[in-house]
Amino acid sequence: MRLVDFFAKHPKIALAFSGGVDSSYLLYAAKKAGADVKAYYAKSDFQPEFEFEDAKRLAADLDADMEVIYLDVLADPVIVSNPADRCYTCKKHIMGAIMRRAAKDGYDLIVDGTNASDDLSDRPGVKALMELGVRSPLLEAGLTKDEIRRLSKEAGLFTWDKPAYACLATRILTGEELTFKKLKSVEACEAFMMDMGFSDFRVRVRGKDALIQIKEKDFDLYKENEEWIKDTVKEHFRKVELDPVFR
Repeated sequence: MRLVDFFAKHPKIALAFSGGVDSSYLLYAAKKAGADVKAYYAKSDFQPEFEFEDAKRLAADLDADMEVIYLDVLADPVIVSNPADRCYTCKKHIMGAIMRRAAKDGYDLIVDGTNASDDLSDRPGVKALMELGVRSPLLEAGLTKDEIRRLSKEAGLFTWDKPAYACLATRILTGEELTFKKLKSVEACEAFMMDMGFSDFRVRVRGKDALIQIKEKDFDLYKENEEWIKDTVKEHFRKVELDPVFR
């Protein structure tokens, strides 16, 4: 099935929008196809500020209708306990909120940006999407991440080369309690490194310590600024280490 065929069959949709590569292209494609699409951005402590700003910018660029739904994910004790299937519970929480708001606006079909490159075998959140009846047009159209990036570049979307970015909760080990302080510490450290020029990296929480994971391409940049990076990260964590395996 082609993406345009999906919109022809479903001309009125609500989009769970993150401002990332996939949902951004999906919003563009829906608008281009003439669909009645409204984007819903779920804002919580799990999303860094730059993602929110990117979502607003992309929606403005496309003249798309975007509504922000503010959620207190840390009010859910199951999510806070950070079990192995946390993503399932969290996705249910977020998608449920989007579905309720969308229904009030007259939208009964919810779509998301899952694509054909996503590994569905190890994603508890996908189970939640299936149970809730959320559709994934990019997946159904067989579009891979590389194809979506290429099409996004051709469309002039600034998100075309945006690195993949999982939610902040993924930086904390399963079973370790999620707190506002830990999440904000990670966000601050990663924002600092982004400003320095790093991309596609992670600052992970290991108890009171931080483990920095970078790609090989950024190793020289890290070594040139190692002391500055460590001093800054130590404002939030006791000790800082570089993960040699990830690098």
